[in-house]
Amino acid sequence: MGQLEGAEAAPRRSPVRRLVRYGFLAVALGFGGYAVAGQWDAVVAGFARLSWPALAGSLVAVVAALLGAMLTWRTLLADLGSPLPPRPAAKVFFVGQLGKYIPGAVWPVLAQMEMGRDLGVPRSRSAAAFFLMMPIQLATGLLVTLVTLGWDRYGWLLLFIPLLLVLLEPKVINGVIGYALRRLKREPLERPLTRRGMLTALGWALAGWLCYGVHLYFVSPQGGLLFAVGAFALSWCLGILTFVVPAGAGVREVAMVAVLAPQLDSGTAIAVALSSRIVIIVGDLICAGLAGIAARRDSV
Repeated sequence: MGQLEGAEAAPRRSPVRRLVRYGFLAVALGFGGYAVAGQWDAVVAGFARLSWPALAGSLVAVVAALLGAMLTWRTLLADLGSPLPPRPAAKVFFVGQLGKYIPGAVWPVLAQMEMGRDLGVPRSRSAAAFFLMMPIQLATGLLVTLVTLGWDRYGWLLLFIPLLLVLLEPKVINGVIGYALRRLKREPLERPLTRRGMLTALGWALAGWLCYGVHLYFVSPQGGLLFAVGAFALSWCLGILTFVVPAGAGVREVAMVAVLAPQLDSGTAIAVALSSRIVIIVGDLICAGLAGIAARRDSV
């Protein structure tokens, strides 16, 4: 991958900030390891109750959910003026997303900017589509949590809804993007985001949450499908908010164990959370590999 120039180059991190990031990750993984060790027998028993057919169904649901995320991003990119055919779009998105496993939030967007440039997508447009994914995922994830887990228990999430709704208004988004590009001394976007494009992206995001819920339901059906959808959405949103660690490592699992506590004993809940993480990692690798192979065949 070529080097990014000027303001688009990867920012240099001070040793202190790097130490904080890796330290946070080490603490999160350390507490996670301690929790697993303390419940080792129960965790092993929890894994033993997971069947291969359930794990296979969970993986299929994860791939469908990841496809929903890709379509959300592709919709945003097309609405901003860069429609991509499905296979090249899949390669840019899925291969770029592997960067989320590297500490720091910058690597996926840098990868997508570089690969998108090879397809004629301006870097600023790739960056805009990437960063729009976060408020969309948060807004739909919190909405799904409220609907599926109950307003009485998670009503405090309503405090975030007005802010997220403002952030999802195309006029506000276009103003923020325009301001950022002016500060970076970049050309403005040729096409502003439209309300139709935003609503379509929100629809794909909601479909993705449903598929993620099915993924969790396969390995933890005790609370029912609606509970699984809400439990995963809430734990994922908390993972997104802690982007200081790679892909929310550790944070999502802790949140998932806490949400699953009313339905499962602690050992089984830990086994389910770890299984979910493993299945998602495998899903990321499968999607990236298949997308890369498909794109290469198209170029031959």
